[in-house]
Amino acid sequence: MLVDDHALLRDALALLLTQRFPHAEFRGAGSLAQARSALATQPADILLIDLDLPDAKGIEALLALREEVPQARAVVVSADDRAETVYAALDAGAAGFLHKATDSVEFADAIQFVMEGGVALPLSFVGRPAAAPTSYAALGLSRRQWEVLRLVLQGKPNKLVCRELDLSASTVKTHLSEIYRRLGVRSRTQAMVEVARRGIKDDV
Repeated sequence: MLVDDHALLRDALALLLTQRFPHAEFRGAGSLAQARSALATQPADILLIDLDLPDAKGIEALLALREEVPQARAVVVSADDRAETVYAALDAGAAGFLHKATDSVEFADAIQFVMEGGVALPLSFVGRPAAAPTSYAALGLSRRQWEVLRLVLQGKPNKLVCRELDLSASTVKTHLSEIYRRLGVRSRTQAMVEVARRGIKDDV
């Protein structure tokens, strides 16, 4: 679903992505209210969300739609790619962040990467990704730690990670501490940025 109040941009993105993903179905919404109404009857797998909607400003729309369809991967599409905005989007559960001026081929590549389980961020933010490891073991993680990281990459909060993996809150926190140590980071958001920098996908 493409959530942006500019119909021309919605149409252009739908055309671009339909050409890349001919078997996918794309729907558009011009406001948070329209998006919520549409998602209530038919959920989406990928959400492309502008941060400046008529009825929602900043991260508000992202938070609301993540609550509406927590299983969906959300990608923010915005003209504001300042570091604080990118970090705020990741903190709110986004699995990607793309500037509205992104080249069309690069944009489609980024959406495909998110669909494959990666975290897509502006190149100006993370640089060109390195080669991805071929297994979770290449990251020095156990299988269970990798399962936790996969859900983190999907933007899921600890509560959902606990529920989906049938783990206690303390066990998840322990796994996250080790994941952070292995990646050389100190938080979920930093972990997502590091994963994007390395070009890691959640299906390795």
